[in-house]
Amino acid sequence: MHMLEVEIDSEYIALNDLLKIAGVVDSGGAGKALVASGVVKVDGVQELRKTNKIRPGMTVDVDGQVLIKVMAVSQ
Repeated sequence: MHMLEVEIDSEYIALNDLLKIAGVVDSGGAGKALVASGVVKVDGVQELRKTNKIRPGMTVDVDGQVLIKVMAVSQ
């Protein structure tokens, strides 16, 4: 499994946008399609809401291949 850490400077990021920023998909639309396919888990639970708010401390698992840990930008 490939592990990525993504820092955000806001309270949350939409799941489809996170997938794009992390380089898992090429566009937000592709991120929405990936989430709709049912292979994305947030904190271990399948997530089908494409724009679910992902906050620092949460982890996103993409089909057991990529694990994204979301962190707040350190000051």
